[in-house]
Amino acid sequence: MTELLFNPFDPAFRADPYPFYDVLREKAPVYLSPFETVVLSRYEDVAVTLRSNDFSRDIEKNANEPSSAVQNRKRTREHRRSEGGGKSILNLDPPDHTRLRRLVSLAFTPSSIERLRPRVQQLVDDVLDIGADRGSMELIDELAFPVPFRVISDLLAMPTERSVELREWSQHLTASLEPTADDDDLDRAEAALDHFIPYLIGIIEDRRQHLGDDLLSALIQVEESGDRMTTQELIAFVLLLYVAGHETTVNLIGNGMLALLRNRDQLTLLRDDPGLDGVAVDELLRYDGPVQLTVRVPVVPVAFGEIRVESGTVVMTLLGAANRDPAMFTDPHALRLDRTNANRHLAFAAGVHYCLGASLAKLEAQVAIGSVIRRFPNVDLAGEPGWRDRLTIRGVARLPLSL
Repeated sequence: MTELLFNPFDPAFRADPYPFYDVLREKAPVYLSPFETVVLSRYEDVAVTLRSNDFSRDIEKNANEPSSAVQNRKRTREHRRSEGGGKSILNLDPPDHTRLRRLVSLAFTPSSIERLRPRVQQLVDDVLDIGADRGSMELIDELAFPVPFRVISDLLAMPTERSVELREWSQHLTASLEPTADDDDLDRAEAALDHFIPYLIGIIEDRRQHLGDDLLSALIQVEESGDRMTTQELIAFVLLLYVAGHETTVNLIGNGMLALLRNRDQLTLLRDDPGLDGVAVDELLRYDGPVQLTVRVPVVPVAFGEIRVESGTVVMTLLGAANRDPAMFTDPHALRLDRTNANRHLAFAAGVHYCLGASLAKLEAQVAIGSVIRRFPNVDLAGEPGWRDRLTIRGVARLPLSL
């Protein structure tokens, strides 16, 4: 029997995928998986795939029909979401992707994100004030989850009375992105969409009548050469912000804080030198990024060395494996905040689908992590961290701290 080198159903793989990535890169860097996919683990292969016009992000449109019932249902659910809420910019190819990204970027610029810094700092400080009085905090539930959620809600001027439901719906949708998602996960995701989409339609219709100084209003008004975003496209973008944008930021903060606590010399280095904040976040993203994989589909036959991949085949690019490839990063399993090429990580993907919210995620992580370690120089773990049992979006679920 052929050795199974990539198995997302193995709990040990999900708990710590990095040793498995090493084996994959060594034994089968272009792995023909029994799960109807080709799995890439080398930096060069992953980077080329993400940047190449020979690959599509529109799986629904271009991938071969899967044979498994669950995968078929995932495809059907994605089609339903694209009909009800518009296809996400994440799953579009040029020219549709180019058009939407151009419109969104007009209202989502780095300078507009930087203006959020005082608000992010205020939200973080409010949480840390409470922790200081107690002498302890649980980083995920008290800071990493609510602060980015509040920032997105503030950015869009979303009503706050249903924030608990919004968080729950977002979590269900995120869980459905996993390769291991089962029928129950898909049921919960579909139920979440049944609530989320009508709710957003109501918000958008009201906002069209009562425009304000917020991102949603800006997206409603943004126009270039007579082109505007439709209601479906607006819904898809708001869903993307809450599901992909928020969840990844939560995990960047949690994973990054844990990595520093387990590498005290690097924590001390960052605490004593705020000038490292930017490069430090890049290294934390490289070391244990929140998004471990993404998929593409070749629209023409392609080759990785001697291995030919036919068009329509789902290709899984392991971002986490690429970010630990020794061919690109010296001593890749070490956390080194002064790494000179850390910014070449692929944690935010690459090419036309490079994460639009990267600057916001990095800003929030800089403020959150920097504030914790500088306000509480002796911060330490107050118990064992708990991990979400996921692979695609990898993150700490519980991180108790002594302050």
